[in-house]
Amino acid sequence: MSMQIFGNEATEEKAENARLASFVGALAVGDLVKSTLGPKGMNKILQSTSTGDINVTNDGSTILKSIQLDNAAAKILVNISKVQDDEVGDGTTSVCVLAAELLREAEKLIAMKIHPQTIVEGYRIANTAALDALQKAAVDHASDPARFREDLFNIARTTLSSKVLSQDKVYFANLAVDAVLRLKGSTDLEHIQIIKKVGGKLTDSYLDEGFILDKTIAVNSPKRMENAKILVANTSMDTDKIKVFGARMKVDSTGKLAELERAEREKMKAKVEAIATHGINCFVNRQLIYNYPESILTEKGIMVIEHADFEGVERLSLVTGGEITSTFDRPDLVKLGRCDLIEEIIIGEDKLIKFSGVAAGEACTVVLRGSTHQMVDEAERSLHDALSVLSQTVKETRVVLGGGCSEMLMSCAVDEASRKVKGKKAIAVQSFAHALRQIPTILADNAGYDSSDLVTRLRAAHFEGQPDAGLDMNEGTIASMKNLGVTESYKLKRQVVLSASEAAEMIIRVDDILRATPRKREAV
Repeated sequence: MSMQIFGNEATEEKAENARLASFVGALAVGDLVKSTLGPKGMNKILQSTSTGDINVTNDGSTILKSIQLDNAAAKILVNISKVQDDEVGDGTTSVCVLAAELLREAEKLIAMKIHPQTIVEGYRIANTAALDALQKAAVDHASDPARFREDLFNIARTTLSSKVLSQDKVYFANLAVDAVLRLKGSTDLEHIQIIKKVGGKLTDSYLDEGFILDKTIAVNSPKRMENAKILVANTSMDTDKIKVFGARMKVDSTGKLAELERAEREKMKAKVEAIATHGINCFVNRQLIYNYPESILTEKGIMVIEHADFEGVERLSLVTGGEITSTFDRPDLVKLGRCDLIEEIIIGEDKLIKFSGVAAGEACTVVLRGSTHQMVDEAERSLHDALSVLSQTVKETRVVLGGGCSEMLMSCAVDEASRKVKGKKAIAVQSFAHALRQIPTILADNAGYDSSDLVTRLRAAHFEGQPDAGLDMNEGTIASMKNLGVTESYKLKRQVVLSASEAAEMIIRVDDILRATPRKREAV
């Protein structure tokens, strides 16, 4: 006898229905992004119905963040893609596709009447075997700077191969490696600023040492300043506003009004004098600076930069070694920023301010050029992925081979492990190996090659003792990934397998979906 215990509009899906709903949603998300995987992956156009903005991208995380989903399991895949993006910066499509393939295999096993808990146990055995094989295959060249730089270059080139920058991947790989090596082991990408300027072509992009602020120097201020002492401030520099909201002032003559204005100007003059006592020759303010205080500062030979947005002020204080100041009564407590040279430069048709020789020597700016806004935006996403992966590799220096080589290596290791497993769990272990082999299969399919032929030849090569064999996507053959320099970060590959298997296990164990009653809005 069944009894309704839920509210009127609450719903429940049980057992097979719940599992089917979870699998269908997750597989749909995997199928959505799998055509973007690899160096021959296709782009997606994301169009906003409200604003009409469009994005052209093949970045898995960007695609998944942009779509509205109603399926609970699909949202889990979106979450693991976001975590992958935050943790490593790349592999967002791979993790989603691998999780979907694991669930596709699990669906077949459940149809064979194998219990979900048995599948989960088999997947855990396979996961351990795969990660052990990956760890044994990883190499570390951290002790040899020249070889390590070559590893970083190869990782950047491999990462950019699947992006819009693939045509100029050598140029941008060198640019990304130079930027990350300037950080001297830090993973703080705040020191690397990316400025986007439409115009020119992608290879007109360049790496510039120092910091570039997308603002202009005030009129009559010096346009060049050497040995700059910089006061970075966030303070109001307007003379004609009463600072108490809603306040009103009544005067009975224009003379009284003039007195008020004079008092206001004297107050501002005192504030400017207090700023000048800090011994500075450059004043950067987040807020507007009105003409009167600007003219006084200019007369004192101080360069004035106004309305630098919050991100610009934060980054500027970070790279110049100063602190953002709001009060100027105690100059001895204020920490000034310093740099060797401030000058005005022109990129395209825009004037910008360049700070050279900043206190944080690792700071640099990447100026990205491109023919359209969409091209420059996608170039920024691509470069961000490469910079993120490289900064993580500088910390975790081990590398593995790409091009489907690592996946096939793990697949072969899992196949070997399945021979020692007894019972139905062995079938689940083999299914895990089959899911791993789907990654090189999808890579080949996206390139328009015969995936059945290529993947079986790749598997045979690994069993014949060629652990560096992978897919050469340019020639459509099996080749040595070591010789081709197709290298990926060990941390990235490890995170992909871990996240995908954990998400798949979580979804496989679902046997009930409960949806709460929608909250009703009552009329007031």
